[in-house]
Amino acid sequence: MDHQQVLRDVTVRLPMASTVAEVCQATVDSLARHTPATIAVLLHVHDRLRCVAATGSWQVFATVAPDAGIVGRVYTGGVAAVAPDVTTDPDHIPVRPDVTAEVCVPVPDPAGRVIGVLDVQWTGPADLAAWRTTAERVAARLGARIVALGGPTESRSEKLLRHAAAMTAAGTEWDLMTAAIGAARDVSTLGAAVLVLGGRGGVRLGAPTVAPGELESRIRAELTEAGPQALRGIIDRAHRYGAGYTLGEAGHPPTVEHEPLLRAGVRTLVTVPVGPAQRGGVLLVADDRLLRPDPTTVNLMELLAGQAWSCLDRLRTLDRLREQASSDPLTGLRHTGPFGKRIATATPGRTALLAIDVDGFKTINDTYGHQTGDRVLVGLARALEGALRQGDELYRTGGDEFVAVIEVSRPEEAVRVAERLTEAARRIGRTISVGVALPRPGESPELTLRRADQALYAVKRQGRDGVRLAAA
Repeated sequence: MDHQQVLRDVTVRLPMASTVAEVCQATVDSLARHTPATIAVLLHVHDRLRCVAATGSWQVFATVAPDAGIVGRVYTGGVAAVAPDVTTDPDHIPVRPDVTAEVCVPVPDPAGRVIGVLDVQWTGPADLAAWRTTAERVAARLGARIVALGGPTESRSEKLLRHAAAMTAAGTEWDLMTAAIGAARDVSTLGAAVLVLGGRGGVRLGAPTVAPGELESRIRAELTEAGPQALRGIIDRAHRYGAGYTLGEAGHPPTVEHEPLLRAGVRTLVTVPVGPAQRGGVLLVADDRLLRPDPTTVNLMELLAGQAWSCLDRLRTLDRLREQASSDPLTGLRHTGPFGKRIATATPGRTALLAIDVDGFKTINDTYGHQTGDRVLVGLARALEGALRQGDELYRTGGDEFVAVIEVSRPEEAVRVAERLTEAARRIGRTISVGVALPRPGESPELTLRRADQALYAVKRQGRDGVRLAAA
């Protein structure tokens, strides 16, 4: 084997390649002319070793963790590895069953920093010592050319795939929207991205990125100033006509819907509909430079918007299911499950439990039927909710039994809230009995509720329609 010829072939071909991917493929092709080995170049791209070029294998791992396999060991250690018998090396990653030997060398940049690995695997005899020397010299030339071309980079489709995985993993709407906006900026390479969302609560701006740039802040300010009607106009236009983009040409006035964006300093804009027209919204990706987005950029933003909506719809569905699981289907109030978790956090001397019972409810059911009884419960639930303060919580814990959990500074405050509840019931033609208890130090929440119930029964015995504070 003429290893000098191998180096000459690589040296001639590398300058002819104009992209990192072409350089890596040229290296693989040059080596493959001189050996029947399985060859791969893996570069470190966004926390993974990504296979940029390969040959001689039925299957290639697209990405490998930086600490996995012989390739990961070489990358993290920066030292070449020679395995004369791969069956004795536990780090060997089998890409074909007949491989017997492997040489893996780091790919350094001109400063000596490892940016990837060159991996060569044989199925038959090979002069591994000579090939190690040749591979190291080839890798040095490869690293220098990669850096000259700008270094290892992700393609935009690879970026989109990575961001899609991050959006799928988002646990809240805020996290999802933040991830989607960051993804739009990264994949499009434009300077700002904003989500405008519709829904039952009206039109609103989605969550901002953690550190929005100046243009993004101006866009949000102008859209907020323009108001919901202007936001709805932008959404309707995108959903009526589809995704659109500017050509980055000066002297062409925007449509009326986009005037707030022009005032914010936008000179380049991509608009993409998100989800259905009534429940969805629009993704705005913009820049204050005069640029010329291409159709591929728009297509990637459409894919991103579709993934974002799919994840958002899933989160909203899960929220609805959780709400249904934790709520009483008749009154909409939370029931015993959430109540148990809430009282477990009761603060001694501060958290008051108000046990509430509807007076004469059994008579209503027996006389007028359960449908009438249900209407009474719904009406009473709304009345009691309206009488509570901001932050107070009301639960339905039984047929005609409710419990309010409130934070107070002293027992008298809890009694006044309970009296407001009895007055609210009277206004709709009903009466209730209320027992009030504040947790004692070291007392379990269940015992506190039992004392509130005992105070309630005392009210019942004294004629109903009243409030009683349990002994401290």
